[in-house]
Amino acid sequence: MNEQDVFILADRTLQGVVDQITDEQWSMTMPSDFQAAADEPVTLRQVVGYHAYDDAWVPDMLAGRTMVEVGEDAYRGDLPGVDPRAAFDALVDRACAAAAMLDDPQRPVHCSYGTFPAREFLTHVTSFRGLRAHDIAAVIGASTTLPADLVGALWDQIEPNVEQWRAMGVFGPAVEVAADASAQDKLLAMTGRRPTG
Repeated sequence: MNEQDVFILADRTLQGVVDQITDEQWSMTMPSDFQAAADEPVTLRQVVGYHAYDDAWVPDMLAGRTMVEVGEDAYRGDLPGVDPRAAFDALVDRACAAAAMLDDPQRPVHCSYGTFPAREFLTHVTSFRGLRAHDIAAVIGASTTLPADLVGALWDQIEPNVEQWRAMGVFGPAVEVAADASAQDKLLAMTGRRPTG
């Protein structure tokens, strides 16, 4: 699979988890590892809202537009709205369509943290989506099993860079697992997560 295919698989996997969130779960307080830069606890709705914001930018960014050209506040606000699942589904559909139609994987993508080829930008956001699909599923009581193809692709994307990303604070310390652990458990352990299987 190329970077576009892996992004689509990761985004659809996250979508499948979000679609399982019940109406009563949206306001639940998330564990501390979901807080990131926030100074106070965040709700599940806020976490999904962050991913919605992230997905909203994908079509513009893959088209080579800058945040200034689009308008830095273009996607701010309550993106989940009154029907969070439907709103998220629509944003994922747009993002995946943009990734599928990308005709130049080397096209410069202008991120807030630098400019990268489109294929590298997709790699950055894919790992976050794929791993968060697992994390959110664990919180809401859904199956935490990721598609085998996604696990393999995430390993291939993350493993060569894991120590660099760990030093940047993207991942916590690696967790020990048995030598015969599953591929998913090894992936989770490498990224500082305790396997939930």
